[in-house]
Amino acid sequence: MDLVALQGWLDNASFAALLATMLLYWCGLAFPKLPLLTTLGTAGMAVGNLTIGALLVARWVEGGYFPMSNLYESLFALAWGITAMHLVAERMSQSPLVGAVTAPIAMAITAFATLSLPSNMQGSEPLVPALKSNWLMMHVSVMLLSYAALLVGALLAIAFLIVTLGQAIELKGSSVGTGSFRDVKRHRATQSAAEPQPQLQDIIFGNTVVIEKPQVAQASPPPMKLAPQRLTLADTLDNISYRMIGLGFPLLTIGIIAGAVWANEAWGSYWSWDPKETWALITWLVFAAYLHARITKGWQGRKPAILAATGFAVVWVCYLGVNILGKGLHSYGWFF
Repeated sequence: MDLVALQGWLDNASFAALLATMLLYWCGLAFPKLPLLTTLGTAGMAVGNLTIGALLVARWVEGGYFPMSNLYESLFALAWGITAMHLVAERMSQSPLVGAVTAPIAMAITAFATLSLPSNMQGSEPLVPALKSNWLMMHVSVMLLSYAALLVGALLAIAFLIVTLGQAIELKGSSVGTGSFRDVKRHRATQSAAEPQPQLQDIIFGNTVVIEKPQVAQASPPPMKLAPQRLTLADTLDNISYRMIGLGFPLLTIGIIAGAVWANEAWGSYWSWDPKETWALITWLVFAAYLHARITKGWQGRKPAILAATGFAVVWVCYLGVNILGKGLHSYGWFF
């Protein structure tokens, strides 16, 4: 079997493995009394990671260059990063919900690369002069790995928002997370039951006695309270999301710095406000604000999760959107 045929087999095998993995995780959530489904899901994610890794290695051997120079290769590199970060996050959380939210994204990326891209974009092509540099490996690999970590962290934040939808919870401990939680504050009605009842006032008009009751402000209904298991899950998702974003942010910083050095070497300028560079800066600012709010402001729970969910969309615009919708120095080898 030649390398081209092997690549075709590996990209289809990775898609099939991740599709089966997604179904296993979803069935594991639907039938929690069957832990074997989750175990098989973890094995399927590992198989997907290995097949994607083998595909990238075969691509490297065939093309003779680091396989992250066009859309097809970078999509599979991103999918490999997401599956790798998933295995780390699942090991830390021990929750099948991690796979239920990460497997669909990894599967969708491989499906888009395998089934949607035209054949001329899937083949290896000679590198353009700007890409013939050792910075290709340094800059692109670190950026894609940072995207993978940030996307997994943002997905867990979105899962946290879904788990706590319509609920009022207050997480406990530092932003690093202690694995514990605070219960929701008890409603004041439980305290008012022990307070003395207000006295009635009698007002006599002729032969009629009118009894007036003092006006008591109606308290708002108490917030719904999560079950202990769901509270623990929410706390775990918040904690692991923070850790994954904390891993992805320094990688993103290193990748941007490496890209600036490479740009100066290739084009004579560290920063040219190319659409890709602009959105990379926006991505950096969004997740810098997230980490600043958690570390210095002590934010936890829904507010930073909403910020991380915003970052999920920003990462996709930075990674894929500007290369599809706009032209720039980073559009070579893609749609433009």
